Amino acid sequence: MKPAAFVRHVPKTVEEALAILAEVAPQDGRVLAGGQSLVPIMAFRMARPAHLVDINEVAGLDRLAVDGGKLVIGARVRHAAFHKSVADGPLGKLLAYVVRHIAHYPIRMRGTFCGSLAHADPASEWCLVAATLGAEIVARSKRGTRTIAAADFFQGIMSTALAENELLTEARLPLLAADAKFGFYEFNRRAGDFAMAAALATYRLVDGKIAEPRIGVGGAEAQPRRIAQAEATLAGQAPGDAAFRAAAEAAAKAIDPLEDIQTSGEYRRDLVRAVVRRALEHSA
Repeated sequence: MKPAAFVRHVPKTVEEALAILAEVAPQDGRVLAGGQSLVPIMAFRMARPAHLVDINEVAGLDRLAVDGGKLVIGARVRHAAFHKSVADGPLGKLLAYVVRHIAHYPIRMRGTFCGSLAHADPASEWCLVAATLGAEIVARSKRGTRTIAAADFFQGIMSTALAENELLTEARLPLLAADAKFGFYEFNRRAGDFAMAAALATYRLVDGKIAEPRIGVGGAEAQPRRIAQAEATLAGQAPGDAAFRAAAEAAAKAIDPLEDIQTSGEYRRDLVRAVVRRALEHSA
């Protein structure tokens, strides 16, 4: 298949991009960054935007830097940027580990971190990272700039808090403490496939006990989110099989699982039980 006809706009500045987007958004204008999700959908004519605002030449959107205790990731930063650690400490190692699970190498060379957030696929690894770590998403339009917490940004399957005329210009991930531990695990049928369930865990150890636990689950529900019930079972416990299994069981009970023709809700609960436990085991 071939995409339906469209007009491509190539702004050079953020202000120019916002002006174009304000004009074309009512005509189903879309933003093009990596295009690894949008272009295939267009090729199958599941989407027929009349205009594409190509931001690949917009100055400043390739920023990737630590600023004010946060890692700032611009809208043009590719997945491949995280093949090597981009920040000192556990956060850089976490991102370098997670990125290896995203699709395949050619896609990582083109797709973007912020594009994944804007697309909001429930199975997206970066959406899970953003939701678990409490990322801030910066959206700009001609009306101004607003910062959206990840917990408020993801609103369902491929649905976000972005207005049609807003451009996601950057995401900000808080740096993890120097002694933080992390674990990640996802299940898919084949390497590179979308995850049917994934889990990310972070915590610190204080006097041998788990402190500040964060447990996030993706792929199993309409949007990624932290699982407070699982976190509560971990807080104050010594890391080990008993604590990890209890947290996994709590996570499995807490989710509202997606169901489809191939996968029942109970099967997804069982996957969540497995991926949470294995993510915690990886952390240890």
